[in-house]
Amino acid sequence: MNDRRMRSMYLLGMGLNALALVYAVSDGSPLFAVTFGLVIAYLGVRYWMVSSGDDTER
Repeated sequence: MNDRRMRSMYLLGMGLNALALVYAVSDGSPLFAVTFGLVIAYLGVRYWMVSSGDDTER
């Protein structure tokens, strides 16, 4: 899978988790909200790793 496709998948995952985070906060479920926040942070780090690795391979 190429880097562009992986970056778009990470962005999609972060977007879906952000929606789930908003729903969990509005529903009053702080444990789920924290979990979705951690997943967003993890996906953000993975996105950064893929994006920064893209510059060195050109």
